[in-house]
Amino acid sequence: MDHLIDDIDKKIMQLLQHHARMSISQISKEISMSQPSVKERILKLEEKKIISGYGTIFNLREMNRGTTTFILIKTERCQELVDFCKEAREVTDLFRISGEFNYLIQVQTASIEELAEFQDSLVELGPSKSHISMKNIFENRILL
Repeated sequence: MDHLIDDIDKKIMQLLQHHARMSISQISKEISMSQPSVKERILKLEEKKIISGYGTIFNLREMNRGTTTFILIKTERCQELVDFCKEAREVTDLFRISGEFNYLIQVQTASIEELAEFQDSLVELGPSKSHISMKNIFENRILL
């Protein structure tokens, strides 16, 4: 990495991670730095792909998708699985992993019944194991 992150960059990143829509003027007030300097630092972080995007976090429980499940699957039909997951609205994350299973799928459903329907449609791609989250301790953890 040819751009070292200093303490000021970390402060800017922390503020943006907590509130991605924070204005440059607000960030400059929070860290006692001029707006042009803050903007320049953010642009450099974006150019170096250290900041790769901005987003919104949804409360899935309020959207009737509060059941979180992690599904381990073993398949030789990798591209079919990827395509299937791209189309499935229940899938929020897909990871290629090592070990006995080669993919980890995170899904959000409204109920156990909806999860069962999803798993039924997944069966043809290979054997799987599911782990239903009983409680989210923390998610979207702040990394800095």
